[in-house]
Amino acid sequence: MEMVSSELFQGASNDIAGHIGLMWDQVKAPVILPLLRVAVFLCLLMSVMLFVEKIYMTVVIVVLKLFGKRPEKLYKWEPLRDDLELGSSAFPMVLVQIPMYNEKEVYKLSIGAACGLSWPSDRIIIQVLDDSTDSVIKDMVEMECQRWASKGINIRYEIRDNRNGYKAGALREGMKHSYVKNCDFVAIFDADFQPESDFLLRTLPFLIHNPEVGLVQARWKFVNANECLMTRMQEMSLDYHFTVEQEVGSSMYAFFGFNGTAGVWRISALNEAGGWKDRTIVEDMDLAVRASFKGWKFVYLSNLKVKNELPCTFKAYRYQQHRWSCGPANLFRKMFMEIIKTRESLLKKVHVIYSFFFVRKIVAHIVTFIFYCVVIPSTVFLPEVHIPKWGSIYIPSIITILNAVGTPRSLHLLVFWILFENVMSLHRAKATIIGLLEGRRVNEWIVTEKQGEGAFKMRTISKSDRKPRFLMGDRLHVLELGMGTFLFFCGFYDLAFGKNYYFIYLFLQASAFFVVGFGYVGTFVTRP
Repeated sequence: MEMVSSELFQGASNDIAGHIGLMWDQVKAPVILPLLRVAVFLCLLMSVMLFVEKIYMTVVIVVLKLFGKRPEKLYKWEPLRDDLELGSSAFPMVLVQIPMYNEKEVYKLSIGAACGLSWPSDRIIIQVLDDSTDSVIKDMVEMECQRWASKGINIRYEIRDNRNGYKAGALREGMKHSYVKNCDFVAIFDADFQPESDFLLRTLPFLIHNPEVGLVQARWKFVNANECLMTRMQEMSLDYHFTVEQEVGSSMYAFFGFNGTAGVWRISALNEAGGWKDRTIVEDMDLAVRASFKGWKFVYLSNLKVKNELPCTFKAYRYQQHRWSCGPANLFRKMFMEIIKTRESLLKKVHVIYSFFFVRKIVAHIVTFIFYCVVIPSTVFLPEVHIPKWGSIYIPSIITILNAVGTPRSLHLLVFWILFENVMSLHRAKATIIGLLEGRRVNEWIVTEKQGEGAFKMRTISKSDRKPRFLMGDRLHVLELGMGTFLFFCGFYDLAFGKNYYFIYLFLQASAFFVVGFGYVGTFVTRP
């Protein structure tokens, strides 16, 4: 009886496998192969577009370095000096805005740094825009403002009864106060940013002596880059943005995307561009594009660095990357026709539409995930589909090296960076598609959690004081685990039947997805 049952089960299994094989043969040639070949062609095309963009920016940055074209040489710059006759009135009136939302860990750092800026005390107003929903934190922030006010600092604590428009809404409301009418310029710092005392003295001369300049942007300096491997990976990605992309945009087109913080705007430029809008979750980029097409020029200062904090938990970083990927794609959708209809030069339109938006904000995210995590792994099942070595090896290698040279100290982490970036491309590609299609999470705004400078030191104290409690949902990430399983299966298939040695890459990439999927990346904050 057992033998009969076993034979029946085996026969049924063979029958099911036969049906699956038959179905596969029926759809393989007419459907799967053509689709995969089209996907390979499109991915190779996007890879070439990205490659050309990287080479172009590399050539420009090398020329800039060789000929030393610093902003001080491209624009008029003279240090501001005291005038015996005019006194402090020789200095323009400056507004400093600090938007914050439940920033318990860092509010003192940002307020203290802003209040320590070197500028005549009667020519500067510190404006703390507190959207906090935690009443305890609101009281703490208000008390900190009062403490600085008692020292003679002109600081204003502003709140509103809603969070409409999130950061853009807070900044817009902040500009409506009567005392702002006397200000000529506005400096903006997020709650974890700590400018040096000479920040205004180094940025304002560009705006004062060059009436066509509407924005001066400083570079970011990461105080916790060494906290964990994930923050080192972030540093590598962002250093390229600041070392190359911002520098090239500023020098060649006098345009780049405002980073939302560590910058100074000419208020008349901000107003002429239409002020802050909350139609997307990248209000800073939105404002920059509108101001640029009104004729205003932007200056980027790579040698002026403002300290800030990188997200050190994977959850915080994932939410940040969703916003940074979804927002630009959605803004591109909304502004495409606006840009086309402007009267600016054709060269500038092509730069903004093609280079700035399409290649860097859409193609780069989509091709990274689709090509390296879906198309290449899928070809191990279909050896009829050929990917040339220049597309699968040479171009990716060159792009990777060009991206990594901005952080020489981390070159030994290059392989880890590649694998981690490919993992994050899952979320970036998904967010980009959501932005383009205006999907459900298109306007999702989750403030990036900050830990504060002393948080890492506190986490290194003995764990014997309390037992950490981990929740399953905090550690397991289903999408990453699913991708890891898919890539691992592809690797085993290629090892057994393939001839391209893709399994080496596939096993490494699958391992990276598993590491992230099981929550072993970044700093994990335990629950008491």
